[in-house]
Amino acid sequence: MAALHSLISHLETQTGQSLHNHRLSSVGGGDINSAYRLQTANTDWFLKLNRASLAAMFAAEAAGLQELADIGPVRVPKVICFGEFQQHAYLLLEFIELGALDSRSASVFGQQLALLHQRPQAYFGWPIDNTIGSTPQSNTRHQDWVNFWRQQRLGKQLQFAAANGYSGSLQTQGEKLLEKVGDFFSDYRPQPSLLHGDLWGGNAAADQHGQPIIFDPACYYGDRETDLAMTELFGGFSRDFYATYQAEYPLDQGYQTRKTLYNLYHILNHLNLFGSGYLNQANRMIGQLLAELN
Repeated sequence: MAALHSLISHLETQTGQSLHNHRLSSVGGGDINSAYRLQTANTDWFLKLNRASLAAMFAAEAAGLQELADIGPVRVPKVICFGEFQQHAYLLLEFIELGALDSRSASVFGQQLALLHQRPQAYFGWPIDNTIGSTPQSNTRHQDWVNFWRQQRLGKQLQFAAANGYSGSLQTQGEKLLEKVGDFFSDYRPQPSLLHGDLWGGNAAADQHGQPIIFDPACYYGDRETDLAMTELFGGFSRDFYATYQAEYPLDQGYQTRKTLYNLYHILNHLNLFGSGYLNQANRMIGQLLAELN
């Protein structure tokens, strides 16, 4: 607790705000970070903490939030500051009371996400590397989406899996899939869009006024279908969301197959982060994708 009080003094200097008589309460921060609500009479902030060695992770998250805010149209938490102090990396954001997306807010969110995805970007990748969870996410610039997805997404996760001891059919079948990734794009040419990058149900909500808000991004420029695919991976999004997205920016019919290709990335990442409970699912998804090509 003494270290936290020292950090609060540091934040007072960084923000130029008096944090005298502050209240600090622990809140849910997900599987990766510790999180707190930091309140004074004049401020209400959300503080995320991790090891000092992960300061770059928070810097990249702040960059993603700022770019999402600059482009709009979906609300994101305002970045107050971020950095490293003693043993802590920190990210300080505005605190927002969150509630579930209802029918109206889900409809609004579907349209807003479609508008975000319609803003063209110059290439696939992103100016900096970031993380997906705590896993390094390489965003090396590419002009070709198939090569980007093969090399920077699926290929990287399979390499991490091999380093974590997952060999056998995951690697042999995975290599076959990598060779055939281009076959899923014979009639489809994705355009680069700014993506949230980690858009499961836990990273979208409504604010106190019922307006959609997204947070905890893993941004990059890529095929918009990857964002949509992840909304289906763990549930949490209603028909109203998909209906307004489709009305604003209809999906290609091949999405129904490619969403498994895109969600495989996240299942492999869960395998690498959380262990062998995801191995069978990863193998099933690879088998399903290879079967599509026979």
